[in-house]
Amino acid sequence: MLSAHLLHPDRDLDLSAPLPPNAPDLVNDLELATLFAAMGSGDVYIEQVAGHTMLSSLTDLDRVEYRRAVVADALEQPDVVREMYNVVSAAIEHESKIFHSRLARAPEAVLGEARRSLRCFVDPLRRLRRIADEHGSAFASEGFRDFLTMLVSEIDEAYIGTIEDHLRGLALRHGPLIGVRLGPGNRGVEHALLAPKAPSWARWAAVGSRRTYGFEIAQRDMAGADELGRLRSRGLDRAANAVAAAAEHVRSFFVTLRAELAFCVGSINLHDRLVAKGEPTCFPVAGAPGEPRLDASDLYDVSLSLNLAERTIGNDIKADGKRLIMITGANQGGKSTFLRALGIAQLMMQSGMFTPAASFTSDVRAGLFTHFKREEDEEMESGKLDEELARMDAIVRSMGPEAMILLNESFSSTNEREGSEIARQILRAFADTGVKAVFVTHLFDLADGLYRSDDGSTLFLRAERGPDGERTYRLGEARPLSTSFGEDVYRQIFTDG
Repeated sequence: MLSAHLLHPDRDLDLSAPLPPNAPDLVNDLELATLFAAMGSGDVYIEQVAGHTMLSSLTDLDRVEYRRAVVADALEQPDVVREMYNVVSAAIEHESKIFHSRLARAPEAVLGEARRSLRCFVDPLRRLRRIADEHGSAFASEGFRDFLTMLVSEIDEAYIGTIEDHLRGLALRHGPLIGVRLGPGNRGVEHALLAPKAPSWARWAAVGSRRTYGFEIAQRDMAGADELGRLRSRGLDRAANAVAAAAEHVRSFFVTLRAELAFCVGSINLHDRLVAKGEPTCFPVAGAPGEPRLDASDLYDVSLSLNLAERTIGNDIKADGKRLIMITGANQGGKSTFLRALGIAQLMMQSGMFTPAASFTSDVRAGLFTHFKREEDEEMESGKLDEELARMDAIVRSMGPEAMILLNESFSSTNEREGSEIARQILRAFADTGVKAVFVTHLFDLADGLYRSDDGSTLFLRAERGPDGERTYRLGEARPLSTSFGEDVYRQIFTDG
C-alpha cells in the first residue's frame, strides 16, 4: 500500500477538509496572502496548499513536532525535495491529459483508461525509487525516513517490471482471452479475463491433436454479436474494475504526495527569501497545552518584511505564565505590527514550520482567533459596536478552552467607559476558560484598571517613544499611559512634512 504520511504520522493531508470558520479573518487581519504568495513563489498550487495547511494548523504537540522534523529535513535537503515535487507534478500533469469519459463506462473503455493512467506513473515511480536509493540516508525525520523506506522496500525493479508486463498484456492487441465455467443449465459463470498465451509453433503445428474449437459470428447475426459483446463485457468487468482501482490508488498516492511535498517546497521558498534578506529564522520550542508560555527574541512581522527592501525591526518578549498581554502606547509605534508578528509566528509554529525570530517559544493553543477593528462599511446595517459584538459572539461560539485571541483596538467604536467595561468582562471570561489574549488598545481606563488589579498574570507592554517623539517601533515592559501621543502624528503630517 503506497502512502506518503509526510505531514501527519497516521494519515494523508486532506485538502478537501473545510477550513475553520475564522480562516478569512486570519488571512485579512494577519495579511497572510503575502506570506502564502511568497511560499508559492509563482506556483499557484503551492500557494493554495500552503494557505490551506497553515489555516488548518495543528493543535497536538506530538503532531507539531512530527511535522517540524519533516520541514527541517526539507530545509536541509532542498534540491532533493524539489526534485521529488517536480517528478510527481509532471506525472500528474501527464496523467491529467488522458481523456476520462464520464458517459461511456463499458468495461473495455474503463480498462483502457485505467491502463493508460497507470502507464503515466510507471517511470515516475522508478525515478522516486532512484531518489530514495541515492538520498534516503540524508534524511533524519520519521516522516521522510518512513516514506523513503517504503519506496525502497515496495517499489523495486522487479515490482515495476511486473507492472509493465501486465500493462503490455492488458493492451489486448489480439483481443481478450476470457475464461468461463459452465453453471446450472449450462449458463456461463465466473467470467474472467485470462493472460494471453505465448505463441507456440508446436501448438500451431499440432492440427491433428487440436482440443479447442472456434466459430465465427455471421456478419448479419445481430443477436449473436450482441451476445458476444455481453460475454466480452462480463469477462472484462472484473479485470477492468481491478485495474481501475489500482490506477486510482496510484493516482491518489501521487496527488497526496504532491500536496505534502508542496508544503515542504513552500517552506523552502519562504526560508530562502528570508535568509537571502538577512532576516533571522529559527525552529521554535513548542510547549504542551496548559500553562501559557511565550518567550521570543527579534520577533518580526514576516508579511511586512516581504514587502520591504530593508530588514524589519524585531521585538523581544518574555511572557511565560502570562494569560493576558496588554499593549499600549504611542500611535504608529509598532503595536499592530507586533500583534501580527506574534499571530503569524504562532500559526507557523503550529503548522510545523520555522518562525520569523531569532528564538521563539510558545505553548500549543487550541486555535488562533483575531478580533481587529474594522473600517466603516457603507453597507453596514447596524452600528460599529453592534458589528464588533456580533463578531465577538461568533468567535466565542467557535472558540474552545485554551485558545489564543489577538485583539486590535476592539470596542473603540464607543466611549471609553463603555468600551472598557465590555472589554473587561470579556477578558475576565477568557481568563476563566484558559484563553490566552493579546490586546492592543487605547482604552486607558481598561489598561490602567487591569494594571492596578494585576495578580501577576498580565504583561503590560508599551510602544517606545523618544523624547522628540521619534518612534523606535519597539515595545518594552511599562505601565500604561493616559496618552497615545496623537499630537506627534499631527506634527509629523502637518508640520514637519
